[in-house]
Amino acid sequence: MHQVPIRPHSVSVAEVIPGDLVALSGEDVVQQRWFVVMHTLPESPESIRVVLRPPLGGLDREELLAREREVTVGCRRLDVTEVPLVSSVPLDGVEFRDGDRVTSLRAVDPLADEVTYVRRWGVWHRDLDTDGGEAVADDDVRLWARDAGRDGFVVRHHARPESSAAVGFRGRRVVVTGLGAVSPLGVGVGELWQGLLEGRHGIRELDGREFAELPVRVAGVVPVDPAELLPRAAARRMNRAAQFAVLAAREAWADAGFVAGGTLESGVDPERVGVSLGAILGDASVLVGGDRKLREKGPRGVSPLTTPMTVPSQAASQVSLDLHITGEARTVTSACASGTEAIGEAIDRIRYGRVDVALAGGAEAVVTPAIMASFASMRALASGGVDDGSPSRPFGKGRDGFVNGEGAGVLLLEAEEHALARGARIYCEAAGWGLSADAHHMAAPDPSGTGVALALRRAVRDAGGHMVDVVHINAHATATVEGDLAEAEAVRAVFGERPVPVTGLKGHLGHLQGAAGGVEAVAAALTLHHGVVPPTVGSGEVDGAMGLDVVVGAPRELPSRGDLVLSNSFGFGGHNAVLALRRAG
Repeated sequence: MHQVPIRPHSVSVAEVIPGDLVALSGEDVVQQRWFVVMHTLPESPESIRVVLRPPLGGLDREELLAREREVTVGCRRLDVTEVPLVSSVPLDGVEFRDGDRVTSLRAVDPLADEVTYVRRWGVWHRDLDTDGGEAVADDDVRLWARDAGRDGFVVRHHARPESSAAVGFRGRRVVVTGLGAVSPLGVGVGELWQGLLEGRHGIRELDGREFAELPVRVAGVVPVDPAELLPRAAARRMNRAAQFAVLAAREAWADAGFVAGGTLESGVDPERVGVSLGAILGDASVLVGGDRKLREKGPRGVSPLTTPMTVPSQAASQVSLDLHITGEARTVTSACASGTEAIGEAIDRIRYGRVDVALAGGAEAVVTPAIMASFASMRALASGGVDDGSPSRPFGKGRDGFVNGEGAGVLLLEAEEHALARGARIYCEAAGWGLSADAHHMAAPDPSGTGVALALRRAVRDAGGHMVDVVHINAHATATVEGDLAEAEAVRAVFGERPVPVTGLKGHLGHLQGAAGGVEAVAAALTLHHGVVPPTVGSGEVDGAMGLDVVVGAPRELPSRGDLVLSNSFGFGGHNAVLALRRAG
């Protein structure tokens, strides 16, 4: 129906003709409760029988009205043939399914818009991607239909269409079948997960003589020498970050059910396997050590391995060498978003058939005096020690900076069809990812959170999901004053008032730089697999300005209504990356 101008004025019932838009009382005018006069029939010298229909469609009703009764007319001579005769079908016996739609139209209001609700996770949402108010239960929808005629509404049910071929090509599904980690909580995924659930941290005092003059001397340091866990000859040709990466990749490879040694021993085509690792610098100590030897011993004192062991791509190349992976070995460098972006790149490589399997994540070893001094000069580091718990305070009221850290986290990603064919255990689906750029400052985050919000929305959209599907966010939350506020602003902008459980792991680990996205993705996959959200440690009193549901104190059960977990990583220069993982099954 075309929009009708409403210019109310009073007339008697005797003056009403078919096509008039009438309200029978002053209260009806206030409540925008109008009817179209469909037909009039004189009943007696004192009364007229009037047939009325809601202007946007509905069932007819008859009223016997006195000729002299005063009513309100909104406008004249609507075409009665354009006013549909419709009714709300009872829904008491209908078995609803997720994906069904219900439309509700207040048909007595000529200016009303039809409202659509979509059923997802067993309840009805007005908007799947914004905070559209409380979800509605099935019984409420049935009640709407039952009372629709009385209340002037038309309620209609639209069943979910049967499955059909998808429009467009979204590629193959990608799943996570193996996990590996080296972190300040120890070597191995077991050490990482147990430490997260127990609320322990791996941040330590730096007691080396080279750190003695630094204003900040705490970091998230891996508690064992990785070189001692590798063959001596191989370890000598790897920088510290590459050693972390190889250990994590080996663990993920074995955890996925492949044979130790690599592709050849596992009977896997090496050309169909790839490596995708993120790093900012890799291992800064190699270049620093080479420079020191140059000054102390001259050019002949510098090892020929200095350059190949300095490049950030050494971790990816060493994983490729160690497991005989020839499909590809890529390195992603996008500041602290590197690890997450590297996982996203690997998802797409599998989706679109370039490889079938990929080891993806991040590795970093930048706990060096020069890097620590630089961060301290930026006033980016936390000022506290470790005597009173973790000095890293994600979302905390007393947060004052991040704690530098090191480690590696690797996911073994696989095309679902490939994983099912070999009977692999599946942790979760690597469902999607999203990128954006702040274009704001070389180091500071955009306080509006606009870029972060864009990456969040893109990740959910890439996963083929909606915001109501998200049950948990593994936050970047470095514990800087501005960074945590900007991330919280973005989360609120995307999810509104819906309390999505949020946790930040940098109180446990420190900030592992380019490896952060890899290790935190491992934790996110385990959160989905075990149905438990680890607590945020170190926060103390959560800053009320965050406006988030921060999980603190103890682990929390993962909400069942939904299936997506997001893992956030944001870096200097405005690099934003978000990974979306979906519950298996």
